[in-house]
Amino acid sequence: MTYAIDRLVLVPDDVDLARSPLAGHFDAETYVLGAFNPGLTRLASGNLLMMVRVAEALREPVSDGHVHAIRWVGEGAGRYVLDAWPLEHVDTADPRKFRVLGGGWKTMALTSLSWLLPVELSPDGLERVAIHYDKAIAPQNSLQCYGVEDARISRVDDRWLMTTCSVSPERHSTTLYSSDNGLDWVFEDIVLDHQNKDMLIFEGRIDGHFWAQTRPLGDLYFAYPPGSEWRPGPSINLAHSPDALFWKPLARPGIRPHAATVATARMGGGSPPILAEIDGEPGWLTLWHGVEPKEIVGIYRTYWSLLDPDDPSIILKTCHEPLLEANAELTRPIEDQMYVRDVVFTTGIVDGGDYYVVASGEADLACRITHISKSAFV
Repeated sequence: MTYAIDRLVLVPDDVDLARSPLAGHFDAETYVLGAFNPGLTRLASGNLLMMVRVAEALREPVSDGHVHAIRWVGEGAGRYVLDAWPLEHVDTADPRKFRVLGGGWKTMALTSLSWLLPVELSPDGLERVAIHYDKAIAPQNSLQCYGVEDARISRVDDRWLMTTCSVSPERHSTTLYSSDNGLDWVFEDIVLDHQNKDMLIFEGRIDGHFWAQTRPLGDLYFAYPPGSEWRPGPSINLAHSPDALFWKPLARPGIRPHAATVATARMGGGSPPILAEIDGEPGWLTLWHGVEPKEIVGIYRTYWSLLDPDDPSIILKTCHEPLLEANAELTRPIEDQMYVRDVVFTTGIVDGGDYYVVASGEADLACRITHISKSAFV
């Protein structure tokens, strides 16, 4: 599919690491492995805000027979330290992380630490207005010691809510931040426990309750019966809450992977659901990702579904053709920084009038803004 406007608006070289939360904490050079997967919202001024995941990595992670990881320690102001792992005890096949060998569980460590950078854009999302380094969000307690990742922002009533993935040996969990203006964020609490990623809060309430899509992960899934239209594996589930802090999972399934295509062999949430009208039918428009197996990472594409406005477990419409795919032309000018390919990971959507402004991470490297005409959703 061709779009009138489709461009990268932030790349790694646009981030000033002299203003990073990690600056000055240890004697090792770092670089921006990726500035990507931006949460997106519209501010009261009309400008847009991207909350960008900055993955800050060691320039030389391997030295003296060890691979090193960055970790936050200490309450209050905190500090960042380097941990050294003997190379004979790890598997470094994936450039984004390494696997610690031995033991009874699959155990990973990261080659970078992520923090969140607010980037203000023009109302159409095409020009940068300001980069708010003074409002960056970084680890502040032990459950975030390996970083804060992949923000998703929803405006519900007059309050902004942001879910993030917090990473630590304690748990791989979803944490919630709130804001009265979309720029100044307060840490609320952990809201979903271990291995529950891609939590997307609906931009509006249903019967007075907050609703969200969730995506719990695991290494074991039970089979559907032979001939089922569904494929076992990660799915997009639903939950509701009276206060956005305590969540009750919905017993009915949400969006499940289809057996007829390998494009949804793995799937998860993309942008927070927004109220929309498709072909005259109102509902919650949700963009989500499907992953086709390929090499280590896979091929990530963006798809869409329209959910019933009163019962989002009912899927009114869905499209099996991808809405967005990775665009190699966009990343050609930064080809020398590429480390994964075939990845577009959509994380935000706002209404632009006749079109939607869609924000995505491109190649786990940069922030992509695409204007998608509302007529594309048919």
